[in-house]
Amino acid sequence: MEAIEPAYGAGTLLLIAAAAVAVLLFLIMKVKMHAFVALVLVSVLTALAAGIPVGDVPEALAFGFSNTIGAVALLVGFGVMIGRLLEVTGGAQVLADTLIGRFGEKRAPFALGVAALLFGFPIFFDAGLVVFLPIIMTVARRFGGSLLLYALPAAGAFAAMHALVPPHPGPVAAAEALEGSIGLTLLVGVPIAVVSWYVGAFLVSQVLGRRVHVDIPEALFGHINGGRDSETEATEEADGAGGAARTVTRTAPSFATVLGVLLLPFVLISFNTVLGTLIAAGVIGEDATWAQYFMLLGNTSVALLITVLVATVVLGLRDRSLADVTTILDQALGPICSIILITGAGGMFGGVLRLSGIGDALSDSLANLGMSLIVQAFIIATVLRVAQGSATVALTTTAGLLSAAAAEAALSNFQITLLVIAIAAGATVLSHVNDSGFWLVSRFFGMDVKTTLKTWTVMETTLGLTAFVISLALWAVA
Repeated sequence: MEAIEPAYGAGTLLLIAAAAVAVLLFLIMKVKMHAFVALVLVSVLTALAAGIPVGDVPEALAFGFSNTIGAVALLVGFGVMIGRLLEVTGGAQVLADTLIGRFGEKRAPFALGVAALLFGFPIFFDAGLVVFLPIIMTVARRFGGSLLLYALPAAGAFAAMHALVPPHPGPVAAAEALEGSIGLTLLVGVPIAVVSWYVGAFLVSQVLGRRVHVDIPEALFGHINGGRDSETEATEEADGAGGAARTVTRTAPSFATVLGVLLLPFVLISFNTVLGTLIAAGVIGEDATWAQYFMLLGNTSVALLITVLVATVVLGLRDRSLADVTTILDQALGPICSIILITGAGGMFGGVLRLSGIGDALSDSLANLGMSLIVQAFIIATVLRVAQGSATVALTTTAGLLSAAAAEAALSNFQITLLVIAIAAGATVLSHVNDSGFWLVSRFFGMDVKTTLKTWTVMETTLGLTAFVISLALWAVA
């Protein structure tokens, strides 16, 4: 669905967006209305207030909801299946034990973050987070304290890589719009992403984790082995109908097996992202059939489906029947219904704001701010991010707006790369209730809206600000 011609000016649309966010927060935090109901209700009211024709309102609501559900439902479903198999078979405990053995107990949050940085190179934020959930929960349950001490470093690492480093779509699209070098964006983006993660995510998360206590949610991975021997697990099963109970000893999978299962989706997804980048750069022809097949394998949903099948064989069927594994997977899907619906409704709200024309109206009014190009890039991306929620829309819109000015300024390739980083930084900050990712983090970590604003939103902001400060400093000496 295409954006509707704005019915009001940018100022009025911005006031409508601000009022919608305020009403949504009031309904959820004060009235205690269910987040899914509140998001749909406010989306309807916002669509009407913003001047979307009444006949087009249902389509506008479906636009954001269906797009988000289409991206999230399969991903979360397959991801939680993988996580549940890792949990039940002891694989998550094996990986956690190995990480802690290598890095030490006190550096467990750092170890999780470093692992997420490595895994986050080819994989999108939400896919990486859902696959990493059981490991995060296992480590948190073992050592205690707030879940945020362990969850935010990993989530922040995936967010940093997704926002700043090719072959992720945001920085690639921005580099192309500004006619920059994707290779140079990669070379510059990786060290900036790592430093930004350490300062803006890891260090900040340790402060937030000590101030805000969040218990491990029981719904998704509530029975993770927190202190038992990770090598064997004894259970009792009935020996046939009415038969006597017998003890079944199950051996945990090896570290190599667990690591292989975790690496599989990252390797497969890298086919899609890397080959897509090479095709866009003209290195590989668009009609190369072999590349299309590998890209299909690298589609996030297909890659996770393959991983579920492999995990079923190498983890689930080691000591269980296929019927037992099917029961495990079925039980994993129940708790995520609320997560998927709320995340979809968050996408609905953001979609209504985008279709109302607020992004275009703000873009026109912010295009000529009379300041340094890199500062202008950060501010425009930030305002668009806050107004309509989507980091990708904010990033690509800002890059398109500044492309002419960047060309006129005759910037070097390095300066264009720094401009891309600044735009990505602005598109990262202030994740809040019109961002579907906000709801994904909130539901996965079992946090209410107020706590998510005090933790995730703060960390996303410090992460983006750190990346911007680094790019600004480099711009000054470029």
